[in-house]
Amino acid sequence: TGNNAIVDWVVVELRDTDDATVISASRPALLQRDGDVVGVDGASAVSFAIAAGNYHVAVLHRNHFGCMTAVPVALSVTPGPIDLSSAATSTYGIDARKSITGAFSIMALWAGDVNRDGTMKYTGPANDRDPLLVAVGGSLPTSTAAGYLGSDVNLDGLVKYTGGANDRDPILLNLGGTAPTATRVEQLP
Repeated sequence: TGNNAIVDWVVVELRDTDDATVISASRPALLQRDGDVVGVDGASAVSFAIAAGNYHVAVLHRNHFGCMTAVPVALSVTPGPIDLSSAATSTYGIDARKSITGAFSIMALWAGDVNRDGTMKYTGPANDRDPLLVAVGGSLPTSTAAGYLGSDVNLDGLVKYTGGANDRDPILLNLGGTAPTATRVEQLP
């Protein structure tokens, strides 16, 4: 319960300073309700058994686009925060995060890469909408599927193809909301 409740897990990568396609270290981490990423014990900082130095830091999630710092970050034995939810933190690529406004404005990972191919699509071959229909049984779109599933785009523990709080609408909205043929590409090298 509370803001520090664990709600999911992510992969944190440290990538090479000169060639961000090279993953120098990678490890799972836990995601708290308030957006903090912590070690697998649920409380400590994420740590790596790697030499102190400068690294690009990337965060990847099961059905969201990954995101990476635009410039290498100095990492040392002393933990320090890297706030990818802040618009002030520059990220690799163009439009790598989604702005979420409410009581306060934060940046978040783009949700909807259900098939994890690095491209978000609503229609056409290899789209991210069809796996939702398959998850609910394939023949009755009003059915639901409960559980920890990659097709649960809104992360509520229930895959819904139709109706309120369905998992189809966030995909379309993240593509701009008006052209179902639009696509969005993950901004990782």
